Amino acid sequence: MSVSEEPRPEDLVAEAKGDSLGEAKWEAMKALEPRFPGITADCVRFEVAEEPGPDRPARVRASVQLDAWRAAAERIPQEPAERVRAVVARVVQALGLRATVDIHEDDDEIRATVNGDDLGLLIGKHGATIDALQHLAFRAAFRGLESRKQVTVDAAGYRDRREAALHRMADRAAAEALRYNRAVELEPMRAAERKIVHLYLRGRTDVETHSEGDEPDRRLVVSPLRGFAGR
Repeated sequence: MSVSEEPRPEDLVAEAKGDSLGEAKWEAMKALEPRFPGITADCVRFEVAEEPGPDRPARVRASVQLDAWRAAAERIPQEPAERVRAVVARVVQALGLRATVDIHEDDDEIRATVNGDDLGLLIGKHGATIDALQHLAFRAAFRGLESRKQVTVDAAGYRDRREAALHRMADRAAAEALRYNRAVELEPMRAAERKIVHLYLRGRTDVETHSEGDEPDRRLVVSPLRGFAGR
């Protein structure tokens, strides 16, 4: 839902249950987030439908305060992790996707994970769209700041699946290079993906890698090291 779009009355409300009131409120927030990306508890009014008991869960009714959500959506957060959340949530919203954005931050990385159905539009062909979003999120997160860390934007496990596919591709290329004693060119890749393959094969002592060509057709070449071909 876009910030300017007028929601249906039923879209403004979510009911949820949990073992505690806090858990029930959290579940209600997660139900609302696909409709209102970036929503926070400050934008929601909670009503307790039922207190938790020995044999029953807590139930709450959450109602979106539309003006508060719209005002929050227009603000630029100060914290880098929240800037990442805001950028990713706005793109998800602009694409018309019903998805949630989860943020995890540690000393080395801010990771935004988008969860939902039919996220192919967000990922794009060979990950082109999600890589562009990741670059945009990084630039927005640390604009005006000196200290920086890695920013990763993932969607429903795409990063792990793509890395596994690149590893399989690298293994096949290395096997072919050794079997036929010749250099093997991989398909054109972006710099980040070439780096994944290069680092994966760097530990081997029977092949080496280098890049050839110009962007966007630059590709990685896997070659056998002398003395290992044909074994």
